[in-house]
Amino acid sequence: MYDFIIVGGGIIGMSVAMQLQKKLPDSKIAVLEKESDVAKHQTGHNSGVIHAGVYYTPGSLKAKFCFEGNKATKDFCDENGIKYDICGKMLVATNDVEMERMKALWDRTEANGLERTWLDSNELRAREPNIIGVGGIFFPSSGIVSYTEVTKAMMRRFMESKGEVFLNTQVVGLTEHTNGIVVKTNKGQFEGQYLITCGGLQSDRLVSMLDIAPDFVICPFRGEYYQLSPQHNNIVKHLIYPIPDPSVPFLGVHLTRMIDGSVTVGPNAVLAFKREGYKKTDISLPYIIEMLKHKGIRKVIKDNFKTGLEELKNSLFKDGYLKLVQKYCPSLTKVDLNPYPAGVRAQAVSNDGKLIEDFLFVNTNRAIFVCNAPSPAATSAIPIGAHILEKVDSMVNKKAEITNL
Repeated sequence: MYDFIIVGGGIIGMSVAMQLQKKLPDSKIAVLEKESDVAKHQTGHNSGVIHAGVYYTPGSLKAKFCFEGNKATKDFCDENGIKYDICGKMLVATNDVEMERMKALWDRTEANGLERTWLDSNELRAREPNIIGVGGIFFPSSGIVSYTEVTKAMMRRFMESKGEVFLNTQVVGLTEHTNGIVVKTNKGQFEGQYLITCGGLQSDRLVSMLDIAPDFVICPFRGEYYQLSPQHNNIVKHLIYPIPDPSVPFLGVHLTRMIDGSVTVGPNAVLAFKREGYKKTDISLPYIIEMLKHKGIRKVIKDNFKTGLEELKNSLFKDGYLKLVQKYCPSLTKVDLNPYPAGVRAQAVSNDGKLIEDFLFVNTNRAIFVCNAPSPAATSAIPIGAHILEKVDSMVNKKAEITNL
């Protein structure tokens, strides 16, 4: 019998495990991960950016956790000898419309307490000779890291404190009863007093295993990247982001310096036809039928049909993708764009067809489900873990009060 069972070996699951084992060193805690190693999905398929918190609504969990997580991630890397680079992020406006949007972002970032510098076109060009624009904002606290390395360091600390990690262990059923939780897996049955799930692309399915009808569904979006040819590894000094269009739910194609010294271009946002559909050829007909049956996803497709077609076109034809980045980096050509692994974003969609923007949790008497944790979840993993520990305290104390009645 475990005191706590954690499902999911991504960065959030391992953050929770590490912090929970530290707080309750005498507890028996298990992490169950269906893959052969940790960080195999969203954690290991992202751009590795330590976000500053530019885009998030003031007062939201995203804004709060990202601001706290920016520092916490750097501190964790310092404590564990993990390489990172605080290269800063540059937002670039390429026309008057984007300049007006950038002014709105300037006000929002002030409300979020971020350090930043406004740049005119000459100051922008002085900092980034290969980038053109009518203006920009520089955020010095953004950086890059390998979140896979961060997650593995969290796992080491967890296991050094007697935590247990079970790989290749897929959850197939859940049962909650008065005294605990039964977790059925392909490797047998685990029993615990409490359950925490950090299942990413499978988060709604995990909720459903307790016969709870979630009021959301996970809609997977594939983010496709290219990697620049090695001669362009020094084409930018900072992370270069376009000014996002507020009518479009994603941030747009950006240039990202990676911790290995390379530079990637991306991502776009293409509806995936399989939960873990990392390749264009990853198609599951049963999943497509399941997806199209959900009224919320149908509404998202309808509301974003034109944008979706444009993203799909750019996915299939490199010229359109290139045009997006040439707006601010005109020297790049098609031959500079080389294949690079895609990621899949687990985006929660409400039953009424809205993209859920903030982090989302579902609780029962003995279980906490992390249901929506898109970017900046990796940056925010340590404060998200602390937030879940507060929920654990409330859950455990509530059960203790009931027991003592």
